[in-house]
Amino acid sequence: MPDPRRATPRTDAVLADPALVAAADRLGPALVKDAARRAIDECRQGRAEAGNVVAVALGMLPTTATTVRPVVNATGVLVHTNLGRAPLSAAAVAALSVAAGATDVELDLATGRRGRRGRGALEALARAVPEAGAVHVVNNGAAALALVTLALAAGREVVVARGELVEIGDGFRIPELLESVGARLREVGTTNRVRLEDYAAAVDGGEVAFVLKVHPSNFEVTGFTSSVPVEQLATLPVPVVADIGSGLLAPHPRLPREPSASATLRAGATVVTASGDKLLGGPQCGLLLGDADVVEGLRRHPFARALRVDKLTLAALEATLTGPVPPVPAGLGADPATLLERARRIVAALGPHTGAEAVPSVAAVGGGGGPGVELPSAAVAVDAAWAPALRTGPTPVLGRAHRGRLLLDLLAVPPSQDDAVVAAVRAVAAGGA
Repeated sequence: MPDPRRATPRTDAVLADPALVAAADRLGPALVKDAARRAIDECRQGRAEAGNVVAVALGMLPTTATTVRPVVNATGVLVHTNLGRAPLSAAAVAALSVAAGATDVELDLATGRRGRRGRGALEALARAVPEAGAVHVVNNGAAALALVTLALAAGREVVVARGELVEIGDGFRIPELLESVGARLREVGTTNRVRLEDYAAAVDGGEVAFVLKVHPSNFEVTGFTSSVPVEQLATLPVPVVADIGSGLLAPHPRLPREPSASATLRAGATVVTASGDKLLGGPQCGLLLGDADVVEGLRRHPFARALRVDKLTLAALEATLTGPVPPVPAGLGADPATLLERARRIVAALGPHTGAEAVPSVAAVGGGGGPGVELPSAAVAVDAAWAPALRTGPTPVLGRAHRGRLLLDLLAVPPSQDDAVVAAVRAVAAGGA
């Protein structure tokens, strides 16, 4: 009897199939060729029939030409750094599609001459924070602080409280950033306490460029502590630069201790720096807001060119500021009763055989915002042993372990993903049955 593997098709014949030709147009030839070769190898090993090689190759192809995969963030962390921080609004996603082609990002169509880059995004940011005399945008929050320091304090001193020399993710440290662009740090106070007279003594007669106020956004110091607010620092004879971190533009009732750009500027800060992809809920970028002359000088600084944002970021930022409420601010204001009702509907759809329960839960802000703040939420509790299978399934669903159960918290899950949660849990439950 002839060996059916001898009928294994040639690579060029498989690649000539119309379905794979169309896939190559969509994904690129390299990915399609790799899938075809793996499918042919399956045939040679006797694990696929010769007539099914094209279908096997198609099944091996990714949905898009990127290794980045969409996931369901059911961790209960609203701004999850490992999951890309703020998910964009539908308006911002649509803006990205527009910006992907040729645009008028730096052209005045009325005159045919060069226009200010990203003027729409900058105007929207200025409207959102009218306390700012001028605004500028760079590629991330660290870049915003680096640009201020390089432009104002290279070769000079920056005064900062010892309790605000923070480290954030991946070993990144604020003091090392400041020193890397030529500033000398003048530390004042102790780890837990600093007073206005400590700052005043440091700026008296020194080469101080500015006083830096850093919001310790990813930790809390409690007990015998004291710090100096911006309104008191603003009485000193040097500028005050405030790194608020999270990108909260205006005060929020659920985050009473989180500094906002508008309140910080009203308190007397010369410049405020912040991230755009945290509580603002937009794309990754760094915001610079404050005194018109200072911000304009930052914009014109030679190093600003190296920190310039691209057209995609500008389009998404403008849509975030002018469009409907983005997912992160929406999550901050979510009604826990509504979330619990969603959890009950998901549990009903799953059926009793899964052992799922709808339970109240407590979520976190994340992303270096609102440390210690508890956000009321609701979750679907399932078997903790299902976590790996849910995380590695066709649509990855990430929850958090809590008291022997896996909680699929709904605070950061849009209602449009509820069906995906149901399908993922059903599949894992069936596989483990």
